[in-house]
Amino acid sequence: MTTEFHAPDAIVDGVEIGEILDGQIPDGDPRTAWERRRLGYKLVNPANRRKFRVIVIGTGLAGAGAAAALGELGYDVHAFTYHDAPRRAHSVAAQGGINAARARKVDNDSVDRFVIDTVKGGDFRGREADAFRLGEESVRVIDHLAAIGAPFAREYGGQLATRSFGGVQVSRTYYTRGQTGQQLQIASAQALLRQVDAGTVTLRTRHEMLDLVVEDGRAQGVVVRNLLTGEISAHTAHAVVLATGGYGNVFYFSTLAKNSNASAAWRAVQRGALLASPSFIQFHPTALPVSSRWQSKTILMSESLRNDGRIWVPAKADDTRAPGDIPEDERDYYLERKYPAFGNLTPRDVASRNAHEQIQAGRGVGPLKNSVYLDFRDAIKRVGKKKIAERYGNLFEMYTHATGEDPYTEPMRIAPGAHFTMGGLWSDYDQMTSVPGLFVGGEAGWGYHGANRLGANSLLSACVDGWFTLPYSVPSYLAPLLGTSRLADDAPVVTEAVDRAEARVAKLLAIQGEHGPTYFHRELGDILYEGCGVVRTKESLTTAIEKIRALSARFWTELRVLGDDDRLNQELEKAGRVADYLELAELMCIDALDREESCGAHFRAEHEADGEALRDDNLWAFVSAWGVPGDGRFVRHAEPLNFDAVPLTRRNYK
Repeated sequence: MTTEFHAPDAIVDGVEIGEILDGQIPDGDPRTAWERRRLGYKLVNPANRRKFRVIVIGTGLAGAGAAAALGELGYDVHAFTYHDAPRRAHSVAAQGGINAARARKVDNDSVDRFVIDTVKGGDFRGREADAFRLGEESVRVIDHLAAIGAPFAREYGGQLATRSFGGVQVSRTYYTRGQTGQQLQIASAQALLRQVDAGTVTLRTRHEMLDLVVEDGRAQGVVVRNLLTGEISAHTAHAVVLATGGYGNVFYFSTLAKNSNASAAWRAVQRGALLASPSFIQFHPTALPVSSRWQSKTILMSESLRNDGRIWVPAKADDTRAPGDIPEDERDYYLERKYPAFGNLTPRDVASRNAHEQIQAGRGVGPLKNSVYLDFRDAIKRVGKKKIAERYGNLFEMYTHATGEDPYTEPMRIAPGAHFTMGGLWSDYDQMTSVPGLFVGGEAGWGYHGANRLGANSLLSACVDGWFTLPYSVPSYLAPLLGTSRLADDAPVVTEAVDRAEARVAKLLAIQGEHGPTYFHRELGDILYEGCGVVRTKESLTTAIEKIRALSARFWTELRVLGDDDRLNQELEKAGRVADYLELAELMCIDALDREESCGAHFRAEHEADGEALRDDNLWAFVSAWGVPGDGRFVRHAEPLNFDAVPLTRRNYK
């Protein structure tokens, strides 16, 4: 722990000031921090590796990579997923690409420029040293993924093709048409199954984590529920890795798969892990607008579309003309007008906030006036329909299936939608949480992205965590434990954890109220979009907290879960997840209300200058990492952020 930093006083009721956290970043030049840390990591003799059991929860890109890599190294890996197959993890939904600072185009890209873009894109609320590791490992991630079967797009001459994403002015995004996440997930899942076949990984599908076992201050196991039989069981290990994705589904209408949830991460918080920056939520600017209250989710259109599509709205409010009837001089290409240097490729937080501003000003389009246009008319004129189809054909097809409209002949309609969570379990530079032995990877963690993630950095961070960080840092943690027995399956703390999970399931079933879990989830989503959405205020957040507390009270008296707990029961699964969402949502609003500044996607209307986020680096240049003791208190711990290679500056995309 360091003592030089002083966190600002808490002004929110129930918030207490905690400790100053040490991220365990190697001293010295952040450019070489990862190289020096790897050299310092302890090793485990190959003959001893099988003596260590490691549990990995989640089989997306981070989880599959970590399990496969640790399994291939020789550790006894037990992987769990609630899906029926690892390849169904939500990583498949990432469409546009994966960044790598390989500088194969002569456009002046480099690792240093990648770090500048990532730190600046995150509005200086992430670790600089993390960004250097991400950039450094990005150089070999592409080769590794190609080696395990990812079919990256190539130029005519055979060179891997790249394109641009928001917030950068170089071409560093590698892709497989519009299904990059799917192809990377297939390759990673196959690598995992290869280890299952080799006997180094034991894979349990249809199992959901319900609790974390902590003994002697260390994470030593998990409690899971078999979603098909309802059996609740405990599994112990020397270390646990959580790679369970983000919690954007707390908003109900989100771009995430409906099964994506926060329960594993939230249970870790309840067992002592800290949650960093929970209010840092990315609203993706190219989600499809909600067209009916009764739809179950929103659909994501890839950010890559902004390479060729032009975003605009009618210049006049309440214009009901069809887009083709609106002449050029009555259109407002507002991103190109306001940000000429980056145009339609501004970072996602900027693009979403400006779309929200246009919609709120009455210039929204579509039946519900809740979207803006993404128009390919000019691109088709420039390069032809065939070329556009080659670049985005599957995305256009998806759009047509979802809306019944043809984006080749009329503009797409897009709107900001809850998407990625920059917040997550706090971890140190080694990806270990505040609970020793509990590691985190991918979107479940908080690393790399600060207050706003750049497009195509999510697949990269998941792959770097899974394939190139955790396989180094987990063994270094295990090495001193050689000769230490795994916690007994019938140890008292294990039995208590199982009893706790069973009691919670029984409590959910026993309420017998009048509303299913989806009812409460929709209500919660409405509260969050209104109170903790693209733009937040002190008043909206205060009101949201009151409403969430009232809704939570109703949940525990009015919930009704049909069916039993000894078979497949998706209503029971939803009920448990919504219960966690309600608690998490309160903390999200507490965090947003506590942080008296605007930064990246956290835009407090009270803190802006010329419509742009106004940071307060004197008071808030740190990461809030929240402890939830469970007695109504919220404890804000703080990790100060230092920037040596990328000086603190106000972002400017104009």
